[in-house]
Amino acid sequence: MLDFHNHIIPGIDDGSPDCAMSDQLIQGLKDLGFDEIIGSPHIIMDTHPNNKETISEAFLKLNEHQSSNNSMSLSAYAAEYMMDDTFLAKLNQKVPLLCIKDNIVLVELSYAHKPDHLETMSFQLQIEGYIPILAHPERYIYYHKDYKTTYTYLKDLGFDLQLNLLSLTPYYGKEVQNIALKLLNDGLYDFACTDLHHLRHLEALQFLNNEHGSLKELFQKYNFRNSELSLRQSN
Repeated sequence: MLDFHNHIIPGIDDGSPDCAMSDQLIQGLKDLGFDEIIGSPHIIMDTHPNNKETISEAFLKLNEHQSSNNSMSLSAYAAEYMMDDTFLAKLNQKVPLLCIKDNIVLVELSYAHKPDHLETMSFQLQIEGYIPILAHPERYIYYHKDYKTTYTYLKDLGFDLQLNLLSLTPYYGKEVQNIALKLLNDGLYDFACTDLHHLRHLEALQFLNNEHGSLKELFQKYNFRNSELSLRQSN
């Protein structure tokens, strides 16, 4: 299984603070059945102004640490981009984006309010040849009231949808859980990932794995397409 949405690369966003914590998180994912990990730190100009240089430096530092310990290493790095005005400016300036694989890019929206230029940004992404995966659509509360139209509209705009696995539990609240289960049962999700930041997330994922059947069984039941993004498929 591949996890391509997590915050395991240390010291550059609100995820793992150091290599020691990354060790625990990587081992935890391995124990849950994940055998390939692509790190995806935030790129949010106001809070986590990362770029290729900061992410690649932290990625190399972590993998050197993992290699010295004979531990499982991350396959690659990408990023989780906040779709805001700064992101739109990157697109207009044709700044290359850090992709999960090929031209596939992970994006997120503000939790606080609907984006002002979503149609413009989705159109510009596709003009530049990108395929966007929208992270945790179930967590955008402002979309819940218009469930029947909103999520199919997001798909029509060209977004693939990625489930946060913990949304299947009450971790983010019952309302988010209910929407996640509805999206799952309606077959609207394309991918599922952990969005792992810290040990509390890992403990909750372990509970999900133990109490509700293995994550591997869940991936098989709902035909999540994560394997299509495996970098091993390119070798």
